[in-house]
This record gives sequence, structure tokens and C-alpha cells, in this order.
Amino acid sequence: ERQQVICFLLVKENALKMIINGNKAPENSMQYMVSLQSKFGFHLCGGFLIREDVVVTAAHCDELHNLKGSNRRLIKIQSRCKHPDYKTVGLGNDIMLLKVSISLSPTDNQICSVAGWGKTLNSHDVDDLQVVNVSIINPKVCQQQWNNELPPNVICAGGYNTNKGFCQGDSGGPLVCDGKAVGVVSFNRNANCNYPDAPNVYTDISKYLPWINKFLMENKCPL
Repeated sequence: ERQQVICFLLVKENALKMIINGNKAPENSMQYMVSLQSKFGFHLCGGFLIREDVVVTAAHCDELHNLKGSNRRLIKIQSRCKHPDYKTVGLGNDIMLLKVSISLSPTDNQICSVAGWGKTLNSHDVDDLQVVNVSIINPKVCQQQWNNELPPNVICAGGYNTNKGFCQGDSGGPLVCDGKAVGVVSFNRNANCNYPDAPNVYTDISKYLPWINKFLMENKCPL
């Protein structure tokens, strides 16, 4: 059975991200994954369920869609909650919560995984969910590779000293370590997926737990 998706109305097609050198995810695995799509059915961003009716994705994915204009959604969006300190991709706080109208069933060098429906090395979108293992990169090493330009509250994994990582179409998807979502796919260097290059950057979910929990308890976007 195909995974359920949420369809959004496409506004523009730039600023997207792909799983590089990954493999097809086993059938019926990672059923927390969500595909955010245009009204034409094109995959744009990933996301993942943290509750039956709440999806976590990247805040910059909101720049790609009009969340109120589509009449072809498979699942309607009841409300959205972009982090109040988010300004643009690359400056941090790249996290957003989506409340859907129905419930859905669903350390340094540590090996984690990232999954998505983004492009592969062949630059083609894929129908099958792809997954790849990536290693957590020491924060100091990551900052050095990014010339000390990284925002706070991020995790680095993959894309450096390896030919594996994410790219166009994978934004908003989870970095999963030991069965726990610890990061949200945010950005890489110049949207370049020709690894090895610079470490891939994820929003560190642990730094936003109070904000997330407040949303879950109150069912409205915290100010």
C-alpha cells in the first residue's frame, strides 16, 4: 500500500534538496514519513509524523507552497506553525509544524539514517522512498568546514569525507539515530550534491522540544 501524502499548491520550484548513494527503503518501513507535494503530484519536500495529526518539516519548505490554495489535497492542513525566529534557509531555526485535519496511523561518528523521495545521482525523482546511512560529524569539525558560518542549534551528518548525503527533494525529512528523530534536513553548501563537499546540516530537534511540546499541548502555534 502506497504511503499517504499531503499535497500543497506549488508556488515556485527553487530552493529544494536528494538522497545520494542510498537504497530503496524496505516495504512498510518508515511509515512516519510524509511526502509534501504540489497540486500536480510532484514531490517537493519531506516531513515526518510526531503524532497522528502533526507533521514536522523544514520551515523553508513553506516558501515553496501556498498551504491554503489547493483543492487537490489528499489530507487538508488545519494549521501551520513556522518557528517565529526563522528568516531564511542557512540562518537556522529551520523547522515548521503542520496540523492535519485527520489522524494518520503510522554522538560523533554515530551511524544514523536519512530518508526521502528526492533526486538520486541520476537527477531523477524517485517513486520509492530512499534511505542512506550517514555518520554524525563533530560540531567543531563541521564549523571549520563551514568557515564558522553555521547558525546555532544544528547537527551535521554526511556530505563530507563520504559520497552519501541528502539533496533536492529531501528537505524536511528526519535524521534518525537509534530509532529516534534527532534532526530535520535543512541545507547543504550551494545546493551542491556532488559529495564529498561540506557536511550536510540539519535542524537539531532537541533544541526545539519546548516549542514543539507547547504546540502539541495547546494545538495552536506558540508565539
